[in-house]
This record gives sequence, C-alpha cells and structure tokens, in this order.
Amino acid sequence: MDEQSYLYGTGRRKCAIARVRLYPGTGIITVNDKPFESTYGAQSLRDTVLQPLVVTNTLGKFDVLAKVIGGGISGQVGAIRHGISRALLELDENLRPSLRSQGFLTRDSRIKERQKYGFRRARKQKQYRKR
Repeated sequence: MDEQSYLYGTGRRKCAIARVRLYPGTGIITVNDKPFESTYGAQSLRDTVLQPLVVTNTLGKFDVLAKVIGGGISGQVGAIRHGISRALLELDENLRPSLRSQGFLTRDSRIKERQKYGFRRARKQKQYRKR
C-alpha cells in the first residue's frame, strides 16, 4: 500500500454516519478536520474509537481521517469505530473473526423511537384520572 492509496469504510450508529479513511502513517487520528483529542474529551470515548486498531494490532500503523455527520457524541464514536472496522477488513479479510467476536462489525441499529400523538413521549401516556 503506497502513500496515496487508502482504505475506506462507512460506519453507522443511531443517527450518525462516519466516512472513514485509513492511510499508512503513524497513528494520527483526525475527526472533521480537527484533532481527535479535542473533538472527544472523555478518555472512554477515545478508547472506544481505538478498539478495532488495538484488537488487530495495527495501532500505530495507520492515520485515520474521519468525517462524521449527525447524531450525538456517543453515536458518532460508535460510527467511527464501525467505519474503522470495515476499512480494516479491506486490508485483510483474515481480521474478520477477531473483529466479529468483539462485535465491531455489527451495525447497532437502535435509534430513537418516534413520538406518537396523544402521548407525551414515544410511549409515556397522560396520567389516567378516574374521578
């Protein structure tokens, strides 16, 4: 793999969509043209993004460039993780069992349920009054 080529993966979670590119490099992660550390402050969120690279022992070998739209912080982090996992599969199909066992290739399709008329939220009803 040369410097100009990259691996591509699209990740989705909740309402967030991440377009992830992996370039050969030193491990620099950029999200929406900003440094990864400034975008997601909590260490647990940063660890979540790095999980596929740690599991496949490719932590310092790729620069990650991610463009994320929609959703909140948690959904965006999950989408980036999903995108990185899919991009690593383009590199080596033999990584599939290790990524699959950790659940990184499964698209988490849980989204917010819509609000129904006559209800306060999706399922919460108005209080019943007998008298």
